[in-house]
Amino acid sequence: MQTTVTNPAIISFLKSKFPGAGFVDGLKIKYRSLICPFTNLIQMVKPGDKVGDVGCGSGQFLLLLTEFAEPQEVFGIEISDKLIDNAQRLFSSIPHAKYHFEQFDGAVFPAKLAEMDLIFLIDVFHHVPKASQEKFMQDLIARMKPGARLVLKDINADSPLVLCNKMHDLVFAGEIGHEMSFNRAKEMLTSNGLQILQQEKRTMYVYPHYTFVAKK
Repeated sequence: MQTTVTNPAIISFLKSKFPGAGFVDGLKIKYRSLICPFTNLIQMVKPGDKVGDVGCGSGQFLLLLTEFAEPQEVFGIEISDKLIDNAQRLFSSIPHAKYHFEQFDGAVFPAKLAEMDLIFLIDVFHHVPKASQEKFMQDLIARMKPGARLVLKDINADSPLVLCNKMHDLVFAGEIGHEMSFNRAKEMLTSNGLQILQQEKRTMYVYPHYTFVAKK
């Protein structure tokens, strides 16, 4: 188990797990940890936590948690069945990992999320249609168990640099995001009964992030 979490360690580890990564995935491996605060996020996991990831993609972030933190179990949900298959294949080569992945229909959160001590929502919320964001957050928080923590990390719409993220999403995701301001995101969490434990704004290169840790 790794004890020091650094960007070079993250990049080296991901390269070892994706030796034949294509051009786009190779860029993500090399650069995403430099523009997204992975080192801080990983350190939010307490030993023995059951950790969920909403919008887990191909499971790369949960793989990092398995390597650099000490979760008891990881659980990822994702709309794309192809990405779920990718995550299953990725974790099948990790003998010590306890994991589960489930396809999410975008509306009804799986019951297993209620078992999680810590749930991550990383750069996913701005991909939710604007008209659906409030209900999405309400339903997610309703599914959490009392005492569970939610980490919301997303792009801050208050910053003019939000345009850089919109261009990023247009290139890599083929869509324009619906970023939310720091204050609106905080209000959404607290109005749904969560207690803010930590909050941070940070700009990494041209990407203006905010991160909230909130407890139910």
